[in-house]
Amino acid sequence: MKIEVWSDYVCPFCYIGKRQLEKAIKDSGYEGQVEVEYKSFLLDPTTPLDAKDSVYSSLAKKYNVSIEQAKNMTKGVAERAKEVGLEYDFDIMKEANTVAAHRLAKWAATKQKGAELSERLLKAYFLEGKAIGQHDVLLNLVDEVGLDQEGARQVIDSDQFAKEVERDIYEAQQIGVRGVPFFVFNNKYGISGAQPQELFEQTIEKVAIEAGLKPKLKMVGDQGDNCSDGQCNF
Repeated sequence: MKIEVWSDYVCPFCYIGKRQLEKAIKDSGYEGQVEVEYKSFLLDPTTPLDAKDSVYSSLAKKYNVSIEQAKNMTKGVAERAKEVGLEYDFDIMKEANTVAAHRLAKWAATKQKGAELSERLLKAYFLEGKAIGQHDVLLNLVDEVGLDQEGARQVIDSDQFAKEVERDIYEAQQIGVRGVPFFVFNNKYGISGAQPQELFEQTIEKVAIEAGLKPKLKMVGDQGDNCSDGQCNF
């Protein structure tokens, strides 16, 4: 079974949706039988490369609201993240241009480290407040997942993997993706947003039956949790 996931590293519901998908795969018993491919999406490609505004300031400008109103907008998202075990800290987050991060993730995938770097980027941004649009920060994260900094620097300083990122974005446009996360199961079924946990599990089960896959037996005592919906729009 193949699951394609369009997401951006500054999309709060993308990290939530990633956790939901991982849990659904595990709880439904199909670990080891699912290939997950993360695809690029840019929520705001106009974000400056040297962006330093706080998330609150960015939201206030985008929606023409006060800083206090922007803070209130994030409270529900933070609570939603807690439901899947993520402790978001919007107080330390700053807006970021993620083009270089996406290109690095494509490069990392050629080294069998794509999923690992994607997870590290999300954690760095949402839990640690790191400026993932800054090249020095990206190089440190690359090093943390065991990749070569010099190779990463060559990617950042060139246009390597830019076409791969653009191809993902074009493909998203062709299938009508208007917000992320967006999940496509075996090129047949789609889920938009961080939907209820049951929907992920039901879709996995449906695709598995069609593909003739059998779930692994669950150990006694295995349990699952339910989650609600969410999505980031551009």
